[in-house]
This record gives sequence, C-alpha cells and structure tokens, in this order.
Amino acid sequence: MTGTIEVSQLSRAQAASPPAISPDIRLRDYAVTELARAIACLSWSGGRLHAGVHQARKSIRRVRATLALDMPTLGPGADLIDRALRQANRHTSKLRDAQALVATLDALLEKTGAGDSSPMLRRARRAAAQARAARARIALADDPRWDDKRALLTTLLAALSALPWDRVTDADMRAALQRSLLRSDAAGGRARTSRRDADWHRWRRRARRLSQQQRALGDTTTARADASKRDKRLAVILGGVQDCALLREHLGKGSMFAQADRPALRVLAERRTRQLRERIAKMVADSTFKASG
Repeated sequence: MTGTIEVSQLSRAQAASPPAISPDIRLRDYAVTELARAIACLSWSGGRLHAGVHQARKSIRRVRATLALDMPTLGPGADLIDRALRQANRHTSKLRDAQALVATLDALLEKTGAGDSSPMLRRARRAAAQARAARARIALADDPRWDDKRALLTTLLAALSALPWDRVTDADMRAALQRSLLRSDAAGGRARTSRRDADWHRWRRRARRLSQQQRALGDTTTARADASKRDKRLAVILGGVQDCALLREHLGKGSMFAQADRPALRVLAERRTRQLRERIAKMVADSTFKASG
C-alpha cells in the first residue's frame, strides 16, 4: 500500500512539473523575446526616447551575443541577421553617445556632491543635454516615430525565429562560451598592459558579450559551468571607463563645453578613470574573475 501511495505521489509530482526546456529552444525563445523587446522600446517617445534607445540597443546586443554562441550551426541566415542588427545599432550610436555624456556628467555630479566642481559640472550637464536634444532631432528627422527601423527589426524577428535552432548542441555552446571567455581575458591583458582607451573599449565589448552569453544560457546547460563565476559587474565598470573616455574625447577643439571648463572636466574624467581602473584591477586579482581551465 505504501508503495502504491509513493508511486501515485511521484506521478502527480511529475505531472505538475513542467517539461524541461532544451537549450536550443531556450536560446531561440530568449533571442526572439529580446528582439521583440527592442522593437517595443523603439516606440518610446518624448521623455522616454533616450531610455528606449538604450534598452533597444541592449536587447539587440543580447540577440547578437546569442547568435554568436552557435552561428555556424545556425547557417548563413544567422550571419545575415547579425550583420543587419549590427547596422541597426550603428544607426543609433551617436544618439547613444549623446545620452552617455549626460549620464557620465550625472555620475560625476553625484560623486562630487556639493563640492567646488558642482557649478561647472551643472553647466557642462546643461550643454550636454542641449546637444543630446539636437542629436535626437537629427535622428528623428526622416523617420519621426522610427517606423522604418521597427519594420526592419520586425522582418528580422521573423527570420530569427525561423533559424534551425534544433541543430544547436550543448558542445557548440560550451565551445563558444569558452572562446568568449578566452577573448575577454586576452583583451583584458592587453588593456591593462597598454592602458590605451581603444584596448579598454575592446575589453569592455568582450566582457559584455561574455556576460550576455551567460545570461542567455542561464542554468539550462553545462556550458555555463565552464565559465568562471564572473558576473556583469566587470562589464558595467568597464562601461564607466568607456564613458569617461567619451567625455575626454569631447573636450578638444569644437567641444560643446565652455573652454574655461574643459581643463577641470578633463581632470575629473581622468581621476574617475583611474579610480575605475584600480577597482577593476582588484576584481581581476580575485580568483573569481580568473579564467577557468
């Protein structure tokens, strides 16, 4: 009798448990959901315009990172989709940079509080906000509601869903994730040695892609176990380094900022860059941020 009850309870538990989702189906659903999210975010307007662009770009990068896990297996169609998505993000890169300048100045204002630099940072912030508004007007001039961009992404969404995701294997994902891990570590080594902004930017892109691929895989495959236990903190801080570099790039001839404010802005940007790089160095020294064998 006891055995009958145990079998019955087990049967009910099995019936109540949803079937496991295979890694290939999870990747397909994840990529499709993110691209649909990008389309929705590009419909945001008014005060939500810049947030919508930022979120759409993030989702597009996540789709591209997912495709990069198994692009050879998915066939040439995946490469065509990836290139179209890359081009779509390039079209909004200047608008993203304009928003990043404002966000960077906001972060510096938060760090300085009510210090002597606050009036200068507020002036710079107003100038950056005006430049951002001008950039938005240019971006929306030919396609006010971005209907054309969203239509293109909708076409890509259908193509993305139709890719042969069932060909994807755990071995494909494990190998792709390991490649991303090694590339991120190699880029980090170059950046810390050369200290060139371009090398740090490359590291940021590599680390961000690794983080996005880990996010896409979740816990449905053993591929995740092959990566170190680093999380997205590294990519986020590297993003801060890149934003400081962007600010320094806008302090030369033809800058939007008052000439008298530029030297002080450069000092603050360089100081913040050093702080973030030192923070990253400590993270990398931690064993949890070293590549797994």
